[in-house]
Formats: sequence, structure tokens, C-alpha cells
Amino acid sequence: MSFFATVGQFSAFAGLSVSHVFRGPFFPKNFSKQIVSIGYYSLPVVGLTTFFTGMVLALQSYTGFTRFNAESAIASVVALSITRELAPVLAGLMVAGRVGASIAAEIGTMRVTEQIDALRTLSVNPFKYLVVPRLIAGTLTLPILVLIGDLIGIMGGYIVSVHVLGFSAGSYLSQSWDVLQPIDVISGLAKAAVFGFIVTIMGCYHGFNSGRGAQGVGAATTNAVVTSSILILVFNYILTQVFFS
Repeated sequence: MSFFATVGQFSAFAGLSVSHVFRGPFFPKNFSKQIVSIGYYSLPVVGLTTFFTGMVLALQSYTGFTRFNAESAIASVVALSITRELAPVLAGLMVAGRVGASIAAEIGTMRVTEQIDALRTLSVNPFKYLVVPRLIAGTLTLPILVLIGDLIGIMGGYIVSVHVLGFSAGSYLSQSWDVLQPIDVISGLAKAAVFGFIVTIMGCYHGFNSGRGAQGVGAATTNAVVTSSILILVFNYILTQVFFS
């Protein structure tokens, strides 16, 4: 019963948050601040993650494919794996750890110090002021991060394949370009938008419902990261089934 009560409470929170997205007033200063916080400041983490993932993927693929004389498929494997799965999932998990925890801690602290009640006293809707800018910023910026991560990850695979494994640079780039279809990139960007929504809504939800004191804020932060990560993996399977079934 406690589980279903929590699901119902979260559903009501998410529905109310989404409904406020389409109603004014809008706070552009908060929105631009969240764009920088969620998108720009997450770029180094996402870039490093996808870069080294592409490098490791090329190296491991070569180790396995040499047993079957299929080294020519490495470029295809790296390009498809990065764009379809690895870039959106890894970016989502990295942003969940960095941004989801930050949102939950910030809003949780505002709740503990009664700043949210102060907003209501000043006739400012906390959903419009705190949730909506983060929700829109997360949903819009994560696909951009993933698109940049796609390029960086493929570049990492290119560097290892050409400069370590001795592949032809022109052949590698040609195979990567030929194997990619628009649906491969679009599916990854669609996943990223969903993951961005999940990370921000879970951070806001746990922050709004955090317990009192430092222990309550810490628990809210932990719950935001854990639930976001689990939902990202669950929805990754669901969206993969939708796009490629």
C-alpha cells in the first residue's frame, strides 16, 4: 500500500508540474540559469564519459572481432552503440548524479528552511518558479549533450582505431558514416529528452517531499539519484523496444 501511495503521490506531482509548463507566468531568468547549470556545466562530464567509452568500445571490439576476422565491423559497432545506447544512457546517468542530486538538495534545503512557504506567502507558485524552469531546461539540454557526446564518442573510437590499431582513417570514417541512419541518432535524442525529464522531475519531487533536517535532505538526494538511475534503465529498454521492435 505504501508503494502505491508513493506512485500516486508522484503521479499527481508530475501531472501538476507538466500542467504548469503550459500556463504562465514564465520566469526566463530562472530558465536561463538552469540551462547553464544543467547543460553547460554537465558538458565536461558527459564529454569525458563518452570519449573514453568510445575508446574502450573500439579496443574491446577489436579484441573480440579478431577471433572471427571481422575487424572491419568495428567502426559500425562503435557508431551504432554510441548513438543508440551508450551516449544517451551514460549522459542520463551522469546528469542524474550531478544535476538530480543538486536539484533535490537545493529544493530540499529550501523546504527545510521554509523558503517554499515564503514563496507562497509572496503569491509566487513554487511549481512555476522552481519546477518548471528545471523541467524544461533538463528536457531540452540533455539531447544537445547527447548529440555532442555522440560526436565525441565516435571520435574516441576513431583515435584508438586509427592511431593504436592501425586502421585507415578514411575507411573508418566512411564506414561510420555509411552505417548510421537517421533513426539511430533520432532514437538516441528522443531517449535523452525522456531521461532529462526523468532526472529533473525526480529531483524536484524528492526535494519537495524531503524530510526535516540534514538527514531528510540527504535521504532526498540519495533517493533522487537512485530512482532516476533505475527509471533511466527501465525507460531505455521501453524506448528501444518502441524504436527497433
